[in-house]
Amino acid sequence: MSSMSSNPAQCLIIVLAQINSALGDIAGNAARVGSARAEAARLSADLVMFPEMFLAGYPPEDLVLKPAFQEACRSALEDLARDTTDGGPAILIGLPWAEDGALHNAYALLDRGRIEAVRFKVDLPNYGVFDEKRVFRPGPSPGPISFRGVRIGVPICEDIWSEDVVECLAETGAEILLSPNGSPYWRGKTDERLNVAVARVQESGLPMIYLNQIGGQDELVFDGASFALNADCSLAVQLPAFEEAIVATRWTRGSDGWSCETGKRALVPDGDEADYAACMLGLRDYVDKNSFPGVLMGLSGGIDSALCAALAVDALGASRVHCLMLPYRFTAAQSIDDAAQCARALGVRCETLPIATAVEGLEAVLAPLFGDRPRDVTEENLQSRARGSLLMSVSNKFGPMLVTTGNKSEMSVGYATIYGDMNGGFNPIKDLYKTDVFRLAALRNRWKPAGALGPDGCVIPENIIAKPPTAELRENQTDQDTLPPYEALDDILECLVEKEMRVSDIVARGHDGEVVRKIERLLYVAEYKRRQAAPGVKVTRKNFGRDRRYPIVNAFRDAGEAAKAPDASIAPRKSQGGAERFEE
Repeated sequence: MSSMSSNPAQCLIIVLAQINSALGDIAGNAARVGSARAEAARLSADLVMFPEMFLAGYPPEDLVLKPAFQEACRSALEDLARDTTDGGPAILIGLPWAEDGALHNAYALLDRGRIEAVRFKVDLPNYGVFDEKRVFRPGPSPGPISFRGVRIGVPICEDIWSEDVVECLAETGAEILLSPNGSPYWRGKTDERLNVAVARVQESGLPMIYLNQIGGQDELVFDGASFALNADCSLAVQLPAFEEAIVATRWTRGSDGWSCETGKRALVPDGDEADYAACMLGLRDYVDKNSFPGVLMGLSGGIDSALCAALAVDALGASRVHCLMLPYRFTAAQSIDDAAQCARALGVRCETLPIATAVEGLEAVLAPLFGDRPRDVTEENLQSRARGSLLMSVSNKFGPMLVTTGNKSEMSVGYATIYGDMNGGFNPIKDLYKTDVFRLAALRNRWKPAGALGPDGCVIPENIIAKPPTAELRENQTDQDTLPPYEALDDILECLVEKEMRVSDIVARGHDGEVVRKIERLLYVAEYKRRQAAPGVKVTRKNFGRDRRYPIVNAFRDAGEAAKAPDASIAPRKSQGGAERFEE
């Protein structure tokens, strides 16, 4: 039946292909389309739809500006269109589309061997992690696409976050809204999306399919969790989060319009469970899409490296995770035992490389230059840098990617050693504060997410969770020697980073003013380190990376009600207290 048939369909089967694409792998993505379409044909589908920019991968950033990339996407689209001459399901798919000197974020209908229709995204997001106005031109207000006698509106992602595009579609006769999305995960995003979709359905009176991307792309994780809403805003179908799924939705035309039969409604995780699943998926896709054979990491006996090891095993399987314990004379025997117990619980290979020879060799080389200057943080950092160099050497020799394990609390205040523990290719807990790390470690001991490849049960020894955090760079050291308790520190940091609050307002929450000003100062002076840090999974509303772009040279300090602190001006790094150390 032609897509322009004058006999309107009374029933439609629309398959949602919530499957993982790889950015830039145009041929591979086209092959995934073919496989999903074959599955849709087995499900007797009329139409199979894919997420936003699926053929190219999303977000393509400046790669999309390359004419060769645009041409490769168009050529692949034309090949897919020719495949539809077999009379099987039509395809709705996203890609970049160059036309009349402008580049658009587009969604195309392929049917009966042709590119039947193309629609362009109107509202281009340019906030937070999004920068689409840099590369795309907004399209005109779209009308619906006629498909087998049904007028389908295809608002693309941001187009449903305000009412204008959907209102235009409703006014021009759309009967069903099929919205392709590339909506990345952060805490609370599932409820936000549902609320936005419900608002558009209520305003337009039209049912909606919300199809979201799945998979990791650099810092971003797309969680899927696609759904279908009827015109009365009832949830007809809910796809799982953090998992691929190909699901048929069945639609019938009635006297009051189209409705979707109630289908499977997966339980979507939230809170800490969603955060853990996001970190696991982000690490898995970063490793696999970059074709690493596995990962390497330092296992210190601390909670950060233990949680990263659990995430790595869950993401990749124990056989692809190699751990090294790198003790020095300040490393407690209990830490060595805890690391070994964690490795056994996870089933990973773990070897010990004492670093005394390396550290003392570096000190000997530096001794003539340092003379009789007293020992300080410099010598402490030699331990971290020796560990970082050894880990990178093993990574270089054998090929696994080095995982770096600093949490957001440490990265915020600069308690991490550049060219030391910050070495590595990816950090799965980069956007988790220390208090988050404790919660997720305890969570993993009583719960394992769907798709995890690690063992059931307790995988992080309780002693690792219970003991005071320490870098073990000197005798009897704990993190709280120079920082407030993590509960207080993380609240201050969330106020400064995510909420951009005034110092006076943070003090009004019950925090000491001098402590808040100290933390603000440490946050600012550590910016140069964060610029050189490995990418990591975005979990919070504002991560260090795409979300937060602060200058490195920055003399501003919010002194609140007090006079400007004398040490808040630009001064040598060391006098600013930006101490470096090897994290746990």
